[in-house]
Amino acid sequence: MAENEFFREVEEEYRRDQLANIWKRYSGLFVALALVVVAAVGGWRYWQYQERTRAETASARYEDALRLSRDGKSDEAEKALEATAKDAPDGYRLLTRFRLAAELGRDNAEDAAKAYDALAADASVPGTWQDLARLRAAYLRIDGDPTAVRPALERLAAPTNPWRHSARELLGLSGLKAGDYDVASRWFDQIAADRETPQGLRQRLEIYTAVVAGGPVQTTQ
Repeated sequence: MAENEFFREVEEEYRRDQLANIWKRYSGLFVALALVVVAAVGGWRYWQYQERTRAETASARYEDALRLSRDGKSDEAEKALEATAKDAPDGYRLLTRFRLAAELGRDNAEDAAKAYDALAADASVPGTWQDLARLRAAYLRIDGDPTAVRPALERLAAPTNPWRHSARELLGLSGLKAGDYDVASRWFDQIAADRETPQGLRQRLEIYTAVVAGGPVQTTQ
């Protein structure tokens, strides 16, 4: 037992000497690494604080723009939204750009549609939101040339697209507006066949199918 205790003490003393030598040799490196970690954590905390402050500022400016819009001050609302969109964080910038496009639509549908076109063409905008912009632009243009909006809508009508229900409804309406009841019927049939079609759209579908069944209105001289 005494012999084992002796060897254990020798081993512990050896380890202490080794640790002391390592510290003496690399203490500067350890201190530098510790400072880097502290600086990194501090920088991360500061970045989080800056982002939170930017988001809060953008939120307040966005709400101010909405209040101007509700008060009927459309021009002032547009300017406020444009200013916010320039330097807001990504999420608020995207929200603001969509709201600005909607605001433009109060005065001029084509101006709003072009704003949505810009969103749809912007590679920095997530794909789902690019598709929403395409949908909104088509909605604004459907009363002009209903056949012209179909290419953009058809890509949104795919079974996996989250906007397919609205896209199919607009495609069916484009057929009705153009007097092409075959096109209208084809898209309304797809709405009926989709098990995930929202209930509200199914209720509107009853009206659409009744219009299609009635056929074109015959005019008499």
